Amino acid sequence: MDADLTDTGWRKSSYSGSGGTCVEVANGFTDVQPVRDSKDPHGPVLLFPSAAWQAFVTAVRTGEFGTN
Repeated sequence: MDADLTDTGWRKSSYSGSGGTCVEVANGFTDVQPVRDSKDPHGPVLLFPSAAWQAFVTAVRTGEFGTN
């Protein structure tokens, strides 16, 4: 997978915790979902297939992973 992230706008996930443990996601991609660590904006970016990312988000929203 490859994506041009040059002019990507990032936003923090609404499911990120407080205290600096945040992930950021980029919108506007059809086939992949870019994800990065907000504490390391120049670090690596993970690219997930869009269907896999949506399945993960759905699992989080429905409480499949439990709560802290």
